[in-house]
Amino acid sequence: MIQNIETIYQDDDIIVVSKPSGITVIPDQYTNQSKTLVGILESQLSQKIWIVHRIDKDTTGVLVFAKNAESHRSISMQFENCQVYKKYIALLSGVLEEKEGTINKPILISGRNISIDITGKESITNFKVLERFKSYTLVEAVPLTGRRHQIRIHFWSLGHPLAIDAEYGLSDPIMLSALKRNYKVKKYKTEKPLISRLTLHAQSLTLILPSSGIGKTFESNLPKDFELVLKQLKKYAR
Repeated sequence: MIQNIETIYQDDDIIVVSKPSGITVIPDQYTNQSKTLVGILESQLSQKIWIVHRIDKDTTGVLVFAKNAESHRSISMQFENCQVYKKYIALLSGVLEEKEGTINKPILISGRNISIDITGKESITNFKVLERFKSYTLVEAVPLTGRRHQIRIHFWSLGHPLAIDAEYGLSDPIMLSALKRNYKVKKYKTEKPLISRLTLHAQSLTLILPSSGIGKTFESNLPKDFELVLKQLKKYAR
């Protein structure tokens, strides 16, 4: 279990962290409080923290938490009024032809079921292509609304789900042997995946600091597995 979480920024009102993959934000039926991101942070800080937004267990990147009720209200209102600017990096399956665009498709959330449905809530995602490979596309995605699984289901609706996404596409990891011709695994060795989890990273988040009223942007670098798969794609899959 991860013991220390990277802190990007901290003051008396908020803490901004870089979430690693494989850890849930809040408790669920499979995970108790102490093993969640909230539980670990509360243990590190020796205080209660308030949740204002979440990202999926296998998604990495920027997350902000409030350290008191007043800042929780302030940031929650910013999210509710779409005043928080978020930018994600996503590796998609297939080659997306459009250079940039807007996905405006309503999302209906009913319990654990999430679908694109005309009766759902307005959901808008802007995107632009950063790089294309033989079987993948790297994009920057900016969700203007904050629905659960929004980026994932929006790109799925275009026929280009995340490169790895068990719910909306394929769960198979990306292997070097699938990219590099005549790749051979060394004797007595087993090939390790380049990346084997959701190919989505919350790169940056901009909000207004509750204490000063000044806007500030927080950024999180791509994790090692995401960097590794991009390095090999650029080398062998152009």
